[in-house]
Amino acid sequence: MELPQIPELMGLSLLLGLLALMATAAVARGWLRAEDETGGRSAGQKANGFPLDKSLRSKKQKQHQRIRKEKPQQHNFTHRLLAAALKSHSGNISCMDFSSNGKYLATCADDRTVRIWSTKDFLQREHRSMRANVELDHATLVRFSPDCRAFIIWLANGETLRVFKMTKREDGGYTFTATPEDFPKKHKAPIINIGIADTGKFIMTASSDTTILIWNLKGQVLSTINTNQMNNIHAAISPCSRFVASCGFTPDVKVWEVCFGKKGDFQEVVRAFELKGHSAAVHFFAFSNDSRRMASVSKDGTWKLWDTDVEYKKQQDPYLLRTGCFEEASTVPCRLALSPDAQVLALASGSSIHLYNTRRGEKEESFEQVHGECITDLSFDITGRLLASCGDRAVRLFHNTPGHRAVVEEMQGLLKRASNESTRQRLQQQLTQAQEALKSLGVLKK
Repeated sequence: MELPQIPELMGLSLLLGLLALMATAAVARGWLRAEDETGGRSAGQKANGFPLDKSLRSKKQKQHQRIRKEKPQQHNFTHRLLAAALKSHSGNISCMDFSSNGKYLATCADDRTVRIWSTKDFLQREHRSMRANVELDHATLVRFSPDCRAFIIWLANGETLRVFKMTKREDGGYTFTATPEDFPKKHKAPIINIGIADTGKFIMTASSDTTILIWNLKGQVLSTINTNQMNNIHAAISPCSRFVASCGFTPDVKVWEVCFGKKGDFQEVVRAFELKGHSAAVHFFAFSNDSRRMASVSKDGTWKLWDTDVEYKKQQDPYLLRTGCFEEASTVPCRLALSPDAQVLALASGSSIHLYNTRRGEKEESFEQVHGECITDLSFDITGRLLASCGDRAVRLFHNTPGHRAVVEEMQGLLKRASNESTRQRLQQQLTQAQEALKSLGVLKK
């Protein structure tokens, strides 16, 4: 028999050696995979009641620290006229409302809470608030009842009204209890605003189509208003409770009267008057505290102040008192607030606020980048001394220095015409108070 040649034997040996190396590598990979799985089980032992290894625990703590660092930071803002910043919400605030007695401010946010703040703490170092939880939903709008014993909210997911009753406790706090049933769903488009008449006779809800509903307090619809404005941007009840107004795609503000009988029974809703003068869509409007003045801001880049103390039943139209320029309104949506005495107009665009003297039409103050998000609500308190805004997780309160200056100007003019001593003393007292307020803020002009 002939033996195999030497080169063939060498080739066979090399092939066998290569196969042995591959088998050894495969076994090694299996051992490593088994060790990894054992390590994974060790890391998960805490869930089964076993303590974590110290090294694993330190890694987990570092991960939590990184997560905390990634949490969005609260927007910081400072200004010489900033009176206070209310910070208790963990979500962005969408709406706020001052109570009619001036004691409280209600705020709602997407953190599923409504907070009630004490206004007497606004200028203190600490700001107390009481929390009402919104179960399985969150509120986008909030309004106090006229007697300040309840508030209503609009539910974001439920798309309806919910009523909360406020019961005072012996310790001075409140218990908040939602009524057993929410209002029925009636709107077919997103809600833009809600309101309660100061008389307590009706509730208004307005949606972004052309619908405004008038409800009684029991959740029954009394009337449906079709605004015929293509779409609604804003709607509100006047402080006197007589009127409901709306603005939208058309260049006017439409106003209706909600009529009740002598016995308090609802009768009808009738067209009252319109604010005509803008040349483009109206972004927003507001009433003065006595409902005798209204202000509006339009996409045409102007704001207007109106005298609405008219006899509309005799076909008398509102008078235009002042037109001012606000170029920002021509490019971005805007909000406004009118001080209770109609002396100061606050305009918000984006995250900035501008204050105007309505007598002269001049801008007197500007606050830039007040919030980390666009401003969602803007309102003067019932005294007119403070202006509140929200747009992130905080409410910021500003001293209304243009309001104090307007009082100084008005009192100085009235003093020159005052005829008797008692009137002069009363006017001088108001003048001195306004001057002292400006002096304390360091803005009194000598």
